[in-house]
Amino acid sequence: MIRYNYQNLIQPVVERAEHDPEHLSLVLIGEDGAHTPITAGQFHDGAARWAQALQYIGIGPGDIVLLVLGHSQKLIFSFWGALYLGALPSIYPTPTTRMDQELYVGQVRSLVAQSGIKAVITPNEFKESTQALLAGTGCAVISTDEIPPEARQEGGFRPAWEKFGSDKIAFLQFSSGTTGAKKGVLISHQAIMNQGRTLNQVLDLQLGDTVISWLPLHHDMGLTTGFLIPIVTGVKTVLMSPVHWVRDPKILLWAVNDYKGTHSWMPNFAYNHLMRAVRPGDIEGVDLSSWRQVLNGAEPIRYETIQAFAARFRPYGLREEALTTGYGMAENTLGIAVKPHDRPIKVDWISLRALQEERQAVPADPQAPGVIAMVASGTPVPGTEVIVVNEAGQRLPDRQVGEIWLRGDSLFAGYYHQPELTAGSFRDSWFCTGDLGYMIDDWVFVTGRQKDLIIVGGKNIHPEDVEEVANTVPGVYPGRVVAFGVWNERQGTEGVVIVCEVRPPITEEEKIAISNELHRRLAQQMDIALADVRLVENRWIVKSSSGKLARPACRERYLQEFPEA
Repeated sequence: MIRYNYQNLIQPVVERAEHDPEHLSLVLIGEDGAHTPITAGQFHDGAARWAQALQYIGIGPGDIVLLVLGHSQKLIFSFWGALYLGALPSIYPTPTTRMDQELYVGQVRSLVAQSGIKAVITPNEFKESTQALLAGTGCAVISTDEIPPEARQEGGFRPAWEKFGSDKIAFLQFSSGTTGAKKGVLISHQAIMNQGRTLNQVLDLQLGDTVISWLPLHHDMGLTTGFLIPIVTGVKTVLMSPVHWVRDPKILLWAVNDYKGTHSWMPNFAYNHLMRAVRPGDIEGVDLSSWRQVLNGAEPIRYETIQAFAARFRPYGLREEALTTGYGMAENTLGIAVKPHDRPIKVDWISLRALQEERQAVPADPQAPGVIAMVASGTPVPGTEVIVVNEAGQRLPDRQVGEIWLRGDSLFAGYYHQPELTAGSFRDSWFCTGDLGYMIDDWVFVTGRQKDLIIVGGKNIHPEDVEEVANTVPGVYPGRVVAFGVWNERQGTEGVVIVCEVRPPITEEEKIAISNELHRRLAQQMDIALADVRLVENRWIVKSSSGKLARPACRERYLQEFPEA
C-alpha cells in the first residue's frame, strides 16, 4: 500500500535514500535517446548537492528560486534541493527558438521584480544576458555549470525535514498571464499529500506501477503527476522532454512498452498528435496492454478523439477501459474531477441550441442535427466538493449551466503577494474557477470558460495579451483588434485567431506585410503560432454597449464569414 502520512515532501525522499538507496526512482530519457536511471540514493545526493550550492550563495527558507532550465537532471535536482532548504522553487518555461531572447529575459526580469525572486538558475549560455538584465534587482544568477566545489560533498548534507510542518508552502507555480503579470500559486506540502492520496484512489495508483510522462514540469499536470507524486510515493516515473516528444511522439509508446508503463496523462491535442504523427512502421511490436490509466485533461475533452484513439491503438493492446478523463487547475494543486477507475466514461448527448441560448444541457438523440457529445470530466475527487452556481452565487440544479465552484483539502494557499486577487477569487469558502459547466448526479461536465481564455496544446493564452502585441503592429487600427480560440479538429486543440481592422486605403501587398508582421511578433514575443489572421474593414469588430470587446460575438461572426478557415 502507498503511504501518504508524511509530514512533508522531503521526509519520504530522505528516508528512502537511507533505507532503500538502490530503489529505482526515475528514468530520464534524454534528447539523444539515452535512458538514465536514477536511484533513490542518487536522487537524494543530487538534491543535497544543489541544496548546498543554494545555501552557499545565501538562499534560505522562504526564498524563491526560479528554475529556467530544460528537461534534465539539473532541473529535478535543483528543484528538490530548494525544497531541502525550505526555499520555494518555481519552474519557469524555457525560451523556444521562435522567441525573441532579449524580450524573454525581460519578462523574467519583470517576474523577478514583481515577486522578489532571490535566485535564478539558468543554463550557462543564458547566464551573461540574464545577469545583465537582472542587474540591480538583488537576484543572484547561477549557471548550472558552476556549482562551487564546497557544494559537491556527497553525503554532507541532510535536510532537517522535521522542522518543516505540513502547512508550510512547498513551491510556487506561476499560472496564466502570457505577457502580463503572472499569478504565483502557493502550494503547501499538505496539499500535495492530499492530492496524492486522492489520485491514488481514483486512478488506482499502486506500488510497482510506472508513470510515463512527457508533460512539461512547469505545468501543474506534469509537475504533480509526472514528478512530485511519483517521487514522494516511490512509484517509478519515466520522464522525457516535451520538446523531444513533440518532435518524435513514438518515444512515449515505446517507453510504455519498455517499462511496462501503467499511467500517463496528457491534453486532448496529444492524442491527436500521436494518431497523426506516429506511423504503423514506427511502433511495430509495441505492446500497450500494461497501460491501465491514460487520462485526457488540461483542455476540452472530445468524444471523437477518445473513440479514434481507442481504435487507432487497440491493435497494440490498448484497452478502451484504460482511457479516462479529468479536470483540474493549479489552484487545486491539480485534480478537481476525475473519472473513477472502476466506472466507464460518461457521455451526455445534448442540444447545442439549448446549451448556447438557454444555458441548459437538454438531452437529445445522438443522431439528430444540432446535437453535441459532452464528455464528463469525472466525479469530484475525494476531499474536494464541487457545485455549479448562477451569477448570484446560488446553487443550480442538475443540467443547468453556471460557474463551477469548489472547496477542499488540496486548495492553494493564495496568490503570492496578491492578497486582493486571492480574496476576490473566493466566495465564503468556495473558490470561483471562472469555468462554466453543469452536473448530472455527481458527474462534472465542463462546457467552457467565463473568461475568454484560449487553450492551445494545454497552454493557457489570454486574448488580451495577444491583442496588446497586435496593437503595436504598424497598419493595424489600435484598439480594433480581437483574438479568440477556434477549435481545430485535426490537431485536437484550439488555434489562436486574430482579426484586425485596418484603415483604408490599403493594398494587397500592405495586407501581406501586416499579416506577416503579426505572425512574426506573436511568435517572438509570446511563442504563439497563429492559426489564422484576418484583416477587415472598419467597424467589423463587435463591441458591447460599454465599449468592451465582445469576443464570443466576434468569434461567431468570424465563423460565419470565413467558413473556409
